[in-house]
Amino acid sequence: MIILPEIAKITTQKKAKDRYNIFLKEHEKEYYGFSVNEDLLITFHLHKGQMLTPDMITQIQEKDSSYKAYTLSVRYLSYRMRSEQEIIDYLIRKEVDEQYIGEVTTRLKREGLIDDLVFAEALVRTRMETSTKGPLLVKKELADKGVSADLTTQALSLYTFDKQFSKVEKLINKKLSASSKKSYQQQLDSAKQTAIQKGFGFDVISEVIGQINSTRDEEEEYNAIVFQGEKLVTKFQKKESGQGWKLKVKAALFRKGFPADLIDRFLDEYAEEH
Repeated sequence: MIILPEIAKITTQKKAKDRYNIFLKEHEKEYYGFSVNEDLLITFHLHKGQMLTPDMITQIQEKDSSYKAYTLSVRYLSYRMRSEQEIIDYLIRKEVDEQYIGEVTTRLKREGLIDDLVFAEALVRTRMETSTKGPLLVKKELADKGVSADLTTQALSLYTFDKQFSKVEKLINKKLSASSKKSYQQQLDSAKQTAIQKGFGFDVISEVIGQINSTRDEEEEYNAIVFQGEKLVTKFQKKESGQGWKLKVKAALFRKGFPADLIDRFLDEYAEEH
């Protein structure tokens, strides 16, 4: 005659009030069997004196493992929205068995707790409203979070050309309005590079550059030439004999983006003063 284990008692765990320890008894010997969540306790109608077959115990434990993975995921989602891949990676880090990860993500999607398109759209809106990131950086961020290319494209449609234009325009104007000893062209090139690094495309950057004021106050530009030109004179006069240093200085200032007429003005005035 096969004797099935019997539930001897059920106790509440001290550190997790929604979990219960199930103690079994066989041949008058009582021992700890397993633990379950409160929902499973109710689902399987577990109670003292109940006989459990090995298959029932296995089924209960499998359901409980899946439920643990689910509650882990819900807790992880409570801090902020997550992509499906983020949930999967998190459960892997928590050493959840692979067979339960698929069950959990399917349930979370069914319950609307994870939705990669909703997640992607929310992230795009957040980056547009709270950061200077352009669409290319946001696209990379979504890819890193495992969002598919199709869903990423759909979400990035929220980041319209007009919104990109506005951000790039502010960024470039801020760069150009800052006091600088560089040439206007150097400042403009630096602003372009910053916009590229922020993740904006050449199309919107070119459009902004084409519409902003492309000139700088002549005296500001000349002051920048004097600042850089005097350093170059000191550098090349030590290396070049005769008037060779002038050609070197002129070429260097031209490479830095200064206009030829202001370079000549600087060299003429420098020659008069020295």
